[in-house]
Amino acid sequence: MEIKKYWDNAVDYNEYLREAGERLGNPKSEQEAEFGEYYRLGIQRMNRMFEKYLPSEEDVATLAKKSFRGKILIISEAWCGDASQVIPVVVKFFEQFDVRITYRDQEPSLIDSFLTDGGKSIPIVIFLDENLNYINHWGPRPKHGKELLEKYKANPETMSKDDFYVELQTYYAKNRGKDTVEELLQLI
Repeated sequence: MEIKKYWDNAVDYNEYLREAGERLGNPKSEQEAEFGEYYRLGIQRMNRMFEKYLPSEEDVATLAKKSFRGKILIISEAWCGDASQVIPVVVKFFEQFDVRITYRDQEPSLIDSFLTDGGKSIPIVIFLDENLNYINHWGPRPKHGKELLEKYKANPETMSKDDFYVELQTYYAKNRGKDTVEELLQLI
């Protein structure tokens, strides 16, 4: 898989946030206009999570022992509820590394290599070595988030879609990135 072209066209977190605000204020497509509320929520959640997330000393020590020296590429879209909770945590925890974000919908051929149960779920966090060779990947949500989704899908009559979203976002707010970082550290 040739990741270099995606890496070269990816943006940093600040540019990702700026572009999300631009898409919210000046949608360039019908989909961007329809997703306006999701962009607004995504920006709000990213700002809150970036402010609230603090890496634990244990996780920082674990990262240091891993001797990871690579780069991190994230496939995402700013309207995604999972991405709005995960990306700020990844960016902040791995701040000493080069972390970039590529857009799923602008570069659809990349996500096709990282399907989740046949779907283009995001975010996908891809660990690369210094030469942009693939090491491993994670996504689109922590284990508990996957369990909530399975619970909803197994019986949507007892758990509505709205209930699922509320429970998932509540989990993210209370967990503050802890599960995400622990799972990511297992992969490097």
